[in-house]
Amino acid sequence: MDLPENRSGQAADAGQNAPPAAVDVDAAVLLLGAGVTAATHPLLYVKLLIQVGHEPLPPTVGRTMFGRKVFYLPGFFSYAQHIVKVDGTLGLFRGLSPRILSSAISTVVRSKVKQVRCRTSHEMIIQCLSRIATHPFHGMSSSIPFKLQNCLLSVLGGSSYLPEQCLCVCRGFIPHVLGEVLFLWCCNLLAHFINTYAVDESSRPPPGGYFSQASAVRSYTKFVMGIAVSVLTYPFMLVADLMAINDCGLAVGLPPSFPVFKSWLHCWNHLSHKGHLFRGSSFFFRRVPVTSVPSIED
Repeated sequence: MDLPENRSGQAADAGQNAPPAAVDVDAAVLLLGAGVTAATHPLLYVKLLIQVGHEPLPPTVGRTMFGRKVFYLPGFFSYAQHIVKVDGTLGLFRGLSPRILSSAISTVVRSKVKQVRCRTSHEMIIQCLSRIATHPFHGMSSSIPFKLQNCLLSVLGGSSYLPEQCLCVCRGFIPHVLGEVLFLWCCNLLAHFINTYAVDESSRPPPGGYFSQASAVRSYTKFVMGIAVSVLTYPFMLVADLMAINDCGLAVGLPPSFPVFKSWLHCWNHLSHKGHLFRGSSFFFRRVPVTSVPSIED
C-alpha cells in the first residue's frame, strides 16, 4: 500500500528528473535574487558611503529621549535624496552589476553543494566556497562607486591600470569569511539550544501557555537569533569593506581619510581606537561620535 508521503516523495523525484522544470525553477530563483539585489542596492550603497566616513551633509541638532541636545547625522532618506540630487536616480545604483553577479554565483554554488551537505559544518564549507567565488565581485561593487571601474577595463585590455591595484578587489576576504562563519555557528548554536531547552513540547503546557505554539516559536528562533548575532559580527563586514578600497589609488582609501593598513587586524585596531567599529550599522538616528562633537550651548 502506498502511503501518502511515499506518493509525495515519488512525485518530488519525478519533478527532479524533469530537466525543463528544474531549469525553470533555477532561472526563477536567479531572477528573484537579482530583483531583490537591485531593490536593496541603494541601502547597501548608502551604507558603504557611511562606512568609509563620507558625510556630505552637515549634522543637525536633536534631542535624546531624556532631553539632552546631541548632533545627529543624516539618515538614509536624506542621504539618498542628496545622491539623487548630485548624481541622479541612477547614482543610487552604482556598483549594482557586480553585486548581481555575486548574488547569482552564490546562488548557483549553494544550490550545487547543498545537494549533498546539510549540517552546520557543511554549511560552513558552503559559505566559504561561496565567498571564494563571489568575493572579487563584492570588492568590485564596493570600489566601482569610487571610480575603480578602470580595474575592469584593465582586465579586458582596455586600460593600463596597475595589476596590483586590480588585486585590491580581493582584499578583505579573511574578515569577511571569519564574520560569516562566526555568524553561522553562533546563530545555529543559539537556535539549537533555545529550541532544545527553552521550547519543550514534552512538558505539554496548558492552553494559552507561553510555549503552547512550540513549532511556531521554532520557526522564528533562527531568524531572531540571526538579527542579534549580525550585530556582533558587523565589525568583520565593516573591516572587509574598508580593506577593499584601502590603498588602491583612491582618495577615499588613502591618508588623510584613512591610513594605509598593513593588514585587516591593523584596520580593526584603528577603527576600535576611534570608536568606529559599528559605523554604518544604523541608517537612522546616527549620532556624531563623541570625539567629534563640539560642545552644544543651550
